[in-house]
Amino acid sequence: MVEWTHIPGLAPYGETLAAMEARAEAIARGEAPEAIWLLEHPPLYTAGTSAKREDLVEPDRFPVHAVGRGGQYTYHGPGQRVIYTMLDVKARGADVRCFVRALENWVIATLAEFNIKGEIRPGRVGVWVPRPDRPLLPDGSVPEDKIAAIGIKLRRWVSFHGISINVEPELSHFQGIVPCGIREHGVTSLVDLGLPVSMTDLDAALMATFDQAFGPGSAACHQSGQN
Repeated sequence: MVEWTHIPGLAPYGETLAAMEARAEAIARGEAPEAIWLLEHPPLYTAGTSAKREDLVEPDRFPVHAVGRGGQYTYHGPGQRVIYTMLDVKARGADVRCFVRALENWVIATLAEFNIKGEIRPGRVGVWVPRPDRPLLPDGSVPEDKIAAIGIKLRRWVSFHGISINVEPELSHFQGIVPCGIREHGVTSLVDLGLPVSMTDLDAALMATFDQAFGPGSAACHQSGQN
């Protein structure tokens, strides 16, 4: 069983990170069930293990936290749903790439509940939304905006960190970084796409679609060694 927890208010980043790491350790020891935490943070930037200094455009705008998850710079703030996923990856197939695909599929299934077609792109972790309403890019391609970021770390095969989905954050706050190191595409949110979705609506969709990505009948990697 996965234990779901809603953390009210704006969760302080350092304290939440410490609590998340402690919970992941407890799961690895078999002392606690898998967990998913749903929360928001105050405005801040996080730097993953691949972050490049030049991608921090405004270093004094918000606090910057160096973290051990994969990926580059990301923004967290009010109006963005952060989903910390503390799951046993070994029990789910011991395939990290497949686990990340399952996270992406979970986001895509959640967005589909609101008639949004989220897509993934080779070489770009996260979920993207094509924007045919905007002018074509110089190479003739359709612009795309990122609506969800994914970054995880494993410790003793238990994942932590996870996903962020933009519901109604202040999109100008992303301008202080190059999100995930990608300069040619932008960032969007559910409300920016014209959908008056609340955090409660999104949480209900996340819980309703979880088994599509991770349940017994899902396409997730439940068999050890599956590619």
